[in-house]
Amino acid sequence: MRDRLLTTPLLVILGMIAGLSMFIPAAHATINNHHSVAQSFLYSGLIVLIITGLISIATANWRPRNVVRSQLASLVGAYAILPIVFALPLTQALPDTSFVNAWFEMVSCFTTTGGTVYDAPGRLVSSLHLWRSLVGWMGGLFTLVAATAILAPMNLGGVEVLSGRAPGRGADGLSQITRVADPSQRFLRYTLLLFPVYLALTLSLWLFLMIAGEVNIVALVHAMGTLSTSGIGMEGDLEILRSGLVGEALIFMFLVVSITRRSFPGTRLVASQGPLHRDPEVRLAVFLVAVVTVILVLRHWIAAIEVDRTSDLGSVLRSVWGTLFTALSFLTTTGFQSGEWGAARAWSGLSSPGLILAGLAIIGGGVATTAGGVKLLRVYALFRHGERELERLIHPSSIGGSGQQARRLRREGAYFAWLFFMLFALSIAVTGAVLALLGLDFEPALVLTISALTTTGQLADVAAAAPIRYVELGSAEKVVLAFAMVVGRLETLAILALLSPASWQR
Repeated sequence: MRDRLLTTPLLVILGMIAGLSMFIPAAHATINNHHSVAQSFLYSGLIVLIITGLISIATANWRPRNVVRSQLASLVGAYAILPIVFALPLTQALPDTSFVNAWFEMVSCFTTTGGTVYDAPGRLVSSLHLWRSLVGWMGGLFTLVAATAILAPMNLGGVEVLSGRAPGRGADGLSQITRVADPSQRFLRYTLLLFPVYLALTLSLWLFLMIAGEVNIVALVHAMGTLSTSGIGMEGDLEILRSGLVGEALIFMFLVVSITRRSFPGTRLVASQGPLHRDPEVRLAVFLVAVVTVILVLRHWIAAIEVDRTSDLGSVLRSVWGTLFTALSFLTTTGFQSGEWGAARAWSGLSSPGLILAGLAIIGGGVATTAGGVKLLRVYALFRHGERELERLIHPSSIGGSGQQARRLRREGAYFAWLFFMLFALSIAVTGAVLALLGLDFEPALVLTISALTTTGQLADVAAAAPIRYVELGSAEKVVLAFAMVVGRLETLAILALLSPASWQR
């Protein structure tokens, strides 16, 4: 049985997992007497399992001719096919929704973007919220496994910054010793390695939130939304949490997992040695969150002086916490807003600093985590390169030290980081231009583009002058944004490596 599973194409295995996962919301809906919703998930799960079983039999003797290209094609195929599968029970449970809306919702969830077209209060029952968060949670796990098992050995996903090798090619210590495993074998091996830790962290946050007084389903949805960085919640943001500041503090602690990959096993493929406090991603994240918090709190403080409200110590402390939490949330591309974020704006009377939050989302979280964006390691490599260039302006004959890895990070690593940053900027320009051609104004088009490419769908609520509702967009705009979400999740370098003619010949 194990050998048969290892030879099954990766997309078929993922389809089976998708079909089995539909039984979870079906059971939840049955317990809560939502029988029509339960039937939708039960029947859809059975149909998916039957179809994938037949495909598994038909592909029993299939073997990829090009393993490297097959691995990248499996990633692209997963984001192309699985959202359609995930949308099947949603269209049955919501007869008044269109397939485009259901498909867009599942693309947003599976890419851990978190933008939703079902934002009307009471639009979805709790079982459908559970399905959205479950799809986002599985998307986060898929991102972790793909980054470690497929992208890292091919010098993609940010690993090229550390290795200094060309993206799409294996690096020392990252390739198989005897042969290259096919996608199913590599995927299953690292899933068994990462899944227990990912599940344990999710269950731990769920348990802590319930101990803090949260409703069980609300705690579970927010726990999965935190660990997957999808930011998927129930009926709004964190204002609905009964646990209040205690619940936010718990979520804040678990957001740190999206900054560094050291929380998960198997990261020796992409991690450097050394204590945690010397990790460049952690240090850069602490610096960015601290600077943004100080700037925004001072901004609110100066505005409060004009209305003589600076003596309100409670408002000051709430402003500090709300800013600190929201800054880390958007840096990790989760998109949760603190319940005190609105209190900070009410204290000063200023609007939301959406441009700063968009900048944090563009920077993104750590390499080989569930976070999106450019990634902290790439930004750090560009910073060290700029620092070294300034040193050479002052001392042209100086020699940069700190070891071979640091020199590689400042030279080849910075080169590949800049290459990715330019491709990311080009993706923003192209996607924004397409949305503008479809009739959107410049500001909404830019905000939606950044939210899609950084997989931070909540930017649509805070980054523009007025909140942007995804449900009000046309079908063409939703298709463009869904494509941008997939590009932002896979990263442009991985797609270029798949399309490169050199990969076809290997």
